[in-house]
Formats: sequence, structure tokens, C-alpha cells
Amino acid sequence: MFRGFRGGVHPPENKLAEKRAIVVMPAPKRVYIHFSQHTGKPAQPLVEKGADVKIGTKIGERDGFISSTVHSSVAGKVISIENYPHPVIGTSVCCVIESTDSDAWEAVAERDHTQMSTDELVNIIKEAGIVGLGGAAFPTHVKLSPPAEKPIDTLIINGCECEPMLTADHRLMLEHAQEIIDGATLFQKIVKAQDLIFGIEDNKKDAVDVLSKAGVHVHVLKTKYPQGAEKQLIKAILNREVPRGGLPMDVGCVVQNVGTAYAAYQAVKFNKPLIERVVTVTGDGVKEAKNCMVRIGTPAMDVINFCGGYVGTPKKILFGGPMMGIAQYSENVPTVKGTSGIIVWQHAVVDDEGPCVRCSNCVDVCPMGLMPTELFKAVKTKKFDVAKEYGVLDCIECGCCAYNCPAKIPLVHYLKYGKNEVWRLSRK
Repeated sequence: MFRGFRGGVHPPENKLAEKRAIVVMPAPKRVYIHFSQHTGKPAQPLVEKGADVKIGTKIGERDGFISSTVHSSVAGKVISIENYPHPVIGTSVCCVIESTDSDAWEAVAERDHTQMSTDELVNIIKEAGIVGLGGAAFPTHVKLSPPAEKPIDTLIINGCECEPMLTADHRLMLEHAQEIIDGATLFQKIVKAQDLIFGIEDNKKDAVDVLSKAGVHVHVLKTKYPQGAEKQLIKAILNREVPRGGLPMDVGCVVQNVGTAYAAYQAVKFNKPLIERVVTVTGDGVKEAKNCMVRIGTPAMDVINFCGGYVGTPKKILFGGPMMGIAQYSENVPTVKGTSGIIVWQHAVVDDEGPCVRCSNCVDVCPMGLMPTELFKAVKTKKFDVAKEYGVLDCIECGCCAYNCPAKIPLVHYLKYGKNEVWRLSRK
């Protein structure tokens, strides 16, 4: 039986930091912690200018079910609540905290979680502000609360890290395998899944060996982008297809990233909220590629300086990977919970857009089975009803189409714009 998703590409991997152990970056002098760094409504500020905070102090309360709490990543004083550059949405309200270089935590202590109920575990994860660390930053407590009519039989832990250049998840699996497994076991208990499967691409054989020796079921996958996307991962491992407009729970699955499992374990075991994460810093414009444990809210420039600073004059800074990452307009944007990588390019070529030659290269590689060339045409002519009918909302913005386009049309830009317009018009 064929298992695997249609389409996809295999860009040069360029995983320069895969042999570099995770290094802990010292706390910066100042952090800029956004109240919107997750899918859903922004958190509501709980602190005001002049407030003293510790590491782990809750500074933002979730606003509704699909929202997430936010915590201070340093001990210090709140110097302002203001609009500040955001790596994803342009600008957003954030809490600016001046560090006092103190190691004082709000309330961290090891505890026995083995007798906790599933409701207690979900509440801890919710209060700790855990979100998906694979990219979308979807609140984890929501994914762990499927409706009763949609039972979960399989939990998949995503260790693919299919984006070129990024190595944060790879290093986390090598250095913290048991904590990831313990976090995955907590997820399995919560969703009552019979099967627990780790999905890892075959370019990470050392991680496969480490986790296999620890006794978990590892499904080794072909190295292909976007293997780590939820729907593609489910298709490749279980040969189940998530319906159009559906979610993994519609086919009995929950997918969680390895970093999310690690963060959840830290929250449950030690009462530690999500105040830091591993970030891959790489590219030809930074002196030393590293995998850094970085406090949430650390300015990009501080992280780059920790890696030796720039090589020459940077042409482009990306947050995320080269396929789905977002170019930044300021080197002072802070890291957020979803920041998996910071890529600095000294040489970045911007190609001129040519005419579509209807070669179907974009159609061949689209993992969602869409027709990007037709969607592009509909969006460009502002026929958003046609774009919706052709499935623009199913686009996962993976970038395969643009990568494979000989005319260098920025197809993802057009499709992303089309999605936003369809949503805007439907709300209207």
C-alpha cells in the first residue's frame, strides 16, 4: 500500500548547526514580550508600568478558549506596555521588562504528577502558556481537548523538522529525549490514545536511534518537505486523509511537536511556564551557527550578537525557516513562542516576477492537491469567490509552489493575500 503525501520538494538541507549542542544564552538586559504570540486572541495584560516581576510571573491572562497565557522570561521591572515590532503581525502590544539580572523565579518546584487527573494536567499546561512550538503556536490545551464524539486513537509526535537549515528539534531530541518521551506520555494519557508514534525523517538517524533505544515506536519517514505538516504527516504514517476544512481529530489523531512535548513536561514536572525555547541561528550572514536556548522576548540583534554578530552587511533576516519564514523589517524584533529559527543572509537574491507559462510545476508539487496557478490568477484579478471555490483556504503556505516556479512568481504571497481577503469578506 502506498503511504506518503503527494507533491512536496527537497530543497538543499544546509543544516549547518546539526552537530552544535544547545547553548543557553544569558538573559538579555531587556525583553519585549508580546501579548499576541499564539493562534487566537491576544492575552490581556495583568501588569502595569513599574511592576516588579520574577521569572515565570504571569503578565498576560488568556482571553477565551483559543488564547494563551504569557509570562515574564526575566526578573526585573516593567518599564512600559507599548506597541512594538512583532515578527509575524507587524506591530503589537507588548510588555517591556528591564532585567535586574536576578535568578528569582515565581514558583518553580519539582512535583509528583503521576497521580494527577487529565483535567489537572490540561489545566497546568493551559496555565503554563504552552503552545505548539512547530510553527503555528496553537494553544496546546485546545488540541488536548477534543470533543467526546471524536475519540483519539493515535498520538503522533512530530520530530521531522523538514524545514531546511533548522536544527532546533533535532538537537532537542538528541539531548532531551527522555523528557520529550515523558511529555509525549502525558499527552497520550490526556487524549487517551492507544498508539504513540514518533515521526522522524531519515536524515536524522542519530535521533531515530536515541528514541528507539528509549523504547518508543519511531516511524522513519522519507526526507521530503513539507513532511512535518500535520495533514501530510498523518497521511505518511497512517495513510489517513484529513478532510477538506477538517482537523486531525476528525481522523482520530492528535499531532504534537517534540518541542511542545518537552515544554509540557517542564510545566507539569517543575511548574515551569513557557519562558524560553531552542532557536537555530544560522545563515551566511552570521559568524557562528548555533542552537540557542533563548528567553522569549529577546531582541533578534541580541541573539545574533551572541552568535558572533554579522558577517558583512546583512541583506535579509528571516524568523523561521527559508521555506515558510517571515522576512523582518527590523533587527530589533523580539523572539516569540513560535520562533524556531533566525536566519541571517548576507547574499539574498530577489528575482523579478515573470509571466506564468502554465507549466504546471506548482501543481505537481502542491501537497494539498491545489492548482496554485489558477489560484494566483483568481487572486491577481481579485476574483476572491473563485479563489475560495478553488480551495485557497486549504493552502498551508508551505512555499513548494513558489520554490518550483520557473517564472519566479511569489505564489505564496498571492495565496496568503487571497486567504486574508476571503476571510475578511466572509466576516463582512
